[in-house]
Amino acid sequence: MEYMSQEGYDKLVAELHQLEHVELPQVRDAISEARDKGDLSENFEYHAAKREQGRLLGRIRFMQRVLENARVIDTSRLGSDAVGLLSRVEMTNLNNNARMTYTIASPHEANLREGKISIKSPIAQALLKKRAGDVVEVRVPAGMLKLRIDSITLS
Repeated sequence: MEYMSQEGYDKLVAELHQLEHVELPQVRDAISEARDKGDLSENFEYHAAKREQGRLLGRIRFMQRVLENARVIDTSRLGSDAVGLLSRVEMTNLNNNARMTYTIASPHEANLREGKISIKSPIAQALLKKRAGDVVEVRVPAGMLKLRIDSITLS
């Protein structure tokens, strides 16, 4: 079972719809067009289109499994007293006094550019169930981080 926000669920549904109803038919048309050009053993366009079809079908199957196992979180039942999924956490890196803000998200919604980190990441794992004012130490590839949680809100 994979928990996620309604926004993340809706994005996956939209992407799946795009793949199934736009991109896959385009690839099937490209395969048909390439097949009409003759000898398939030396037809690069045909082989490229078949590879793309395989990639798309794999992605579609993966997304279908994710959506089958997805459970949308009812944010009205979440608290903001401790860090959990969909928590927006403001913290200070005590090693260099840099302030950071991250939202804890499902692995399928994680996007560092948007400030969303996966609940399975080392930082998120160290923050889970902690409260404002707590200090956590977490090992990351760059070394040890010492983080102080400044505030927790629901995203």
